[in-house]
Parts: sequence; C-alpha cells; structure tokens
Amino acid sequence: MIPRVLTVAGSDSGGGAGIQADLKTMLALGVHGMSVVTAVTAQNSLGVQGAWELPAEAVRAQYRSVVDDIGVQAVKTGMLASAELVETVAGLLATTDAPVVVDPVGVSKHGDALLAASALDAVRHRLLPAATVATPNLDEVLQITGVRVETEAGMREAAVAVLAYGPTWALIKGGHLAGDAVDLLTDGSEEHWLRAPRYDNRHTHGTGCTLASAIASGLAKGAAVPEAVAAAKEYVTGAIRGGFALGGGIGPVDHGWRVRS
Repeated sequence: MIPRVLTVAGSDSGGGAGIQADLKTMLALGVHGMSVVTAVTAQNSLGVQGAWELPAEAVRAQYRSVVDDIGVQAVKTGMLASAELVETVAGLLATTDAPVVVDPVGVSKHGDALLAASALDAVRHRLLPAATVATPNLDEVLQITGVRVETEAGMREAAVAVLAYGPTWALIKGGHLAGDAVDLLTDGSEEHWLRAPRYDNRHTHGTGCTLASAIASGLAKGAAVPEAVAAAKEYVTGAIRGGFALGGGIGPVDHGWRVRS
C-alpha cells in the first residue's frame, strides 16, 4: 500500500502554494496525497486578491470522508483562517492516530494576512499541542510567541517558546535571516541544525507548504522526525533552486525539479 498523506489547507488558484503545492510535493516524494480544503483563494504571483473560508461543517465532512474510509499515515495542516476552523481541525486530529505536521500559516509570501488575530489563542493552545512537528518561520514565531529572532543564536529561544505550547518537535525556519538558509529542529533535548546554500532566486512562493508536506511524506513512509526533516530540507532546497518566473511577481518553487534534473 502506498503511504497516504492528508493535507488540510487552503487552495492557491495560482498553483504555487497551499493544497496545490502539497499534492505536487507528495506526488514527487512517492506518497498518495489527499486533501481537505479549508479556504478558497483568488491568488497569483502578485498576491492574494480574495479569500473565502469554508464552513466548519464542510471541513469536518471532508476529513471524516477521507480518514474513515481510506485512512492516513500522516496529516499536514496549513491555512486555517479562523478560530472556529482551528478548533474544528484540532478536534479531528485528536481522533487520528498518525503523525501531524503543523505549518502555522500566518501571512502569505506577499504579506497578505491568512490567519485572523482572534485565532491565535486556538493555534497556541489547541493546534500546536497536536503537532508532531511544528514548522513556523520567524514571522510566525513572532506572531505566536512574541519572540523576535534577528540572529541565528535567537532561534534557540524561539524553539523553547514554541515547544512550550506542546508540539513534540519544533522546526524553526531561519530563511528570513542573512547568510545560509539555516533551520533548527529540536525536541527540547536534542538539536539538529540544517544548513543549505542560499540561492539568488526570488521565485520562492510555496516554500513553507512544500517543506511541511515533504516532512509529512517522510513520516508517512516511516522515517524518524530528524531523518524526515533532513530529507525534506534537501527536497525544498532543490525546489527553491529550480524556482521559476510565473506571471508578473514571485513565481513558485519547482516541485518537479528532480524529474527535470
């Protein structure tokens, strides 16, 4: 049986992030991807022109339909715009015996808000405790914990603050810092620093979604968290290197870079 991974996230009509990026990543990494759509966005390389949240009832029905019949080996969460959706998804995750990767999406690559301020408490106290791995970038760390990271050394403080909300592992993504693209993975006792060269390529739409989905794919195939994260880092680094222009703004990473190379 091919490992099955479920993404619970928003739709990106431009195909670079969200559900579309998740499913492309899962296909590239050899797992069967399935989806629960939480929101529909009108989105392109220039930004998000509109977003429409789905009712909690529709999200719950999609989730139960997939999990109760097909089953899952891992779940990845992305855009959950409201407190109601966060609460709904957290309740569903509590009924599912599979590792969970939480990408606490706060803003888009273009700076568009994708999470209501009123949902932050639910993210902190309901969603993060359900996470096997939480994958915030530095902006999301600030939004969730109030910790501002300006140097690599500050990533440890960020990890401690995120772990305080209950995820088993925190992956603090340092891509917004200068220098090499460095991430810190820790469960509070062991640390793994993951480094990759920074490519001079502005077409990086979908990096967070892609990384989280790649981690979930690795976990579904039975990898331990450090191994799944290291493999996902390698995959997303290649995807960033292969990112291409699309439209008039920021293009997507290349989910099929291994096929093309």
